[in-house]
Amino acid sequence: MPRSSNDKTPRRYILKGDWPQADLIPGAPLSAHCSLLLARDLHQVLRARRHSLRDIANLAGVAHSTVARVLTGEVLPDIGTLIRLEDALNHQLWPGFYAVRAAAQHTEPDEPEATRPE
Repeated sequence: MPRSSNDKTPRRYILKGDWPQADLIPGAPLSAHCSLLLARDLHQVLRARRHSLRDIANLAGVAHSTVARVLTGEVLPDIGTLIRLEDALNHQLWPGFYAVRAAAQHTEPDEPEATRPE
């Protein structure tokens, strides 16, 4: 199945550094920024909890190769994989639009209009 808008694999947008601590090229699609933020968070959670790829894959009911591909920027996970990982970790991995947009613009995330204080 083709990627959304024919985006390349997320790690193909690396300007410098190693995934997931890399900097992305200017103009990288939001999907690449989303994948980067998600991989950073997943890596951090696995490290903090001392889980291996196989541990979390077994807990989530997904292939360990899928977790590895998410962590290395080879793929942005589908919704089913994402929710299984979040459920297994009891941790939200999806960064959300405002965080992704901020990462793409190298700024701090804005709050949605509905949640901004008056």
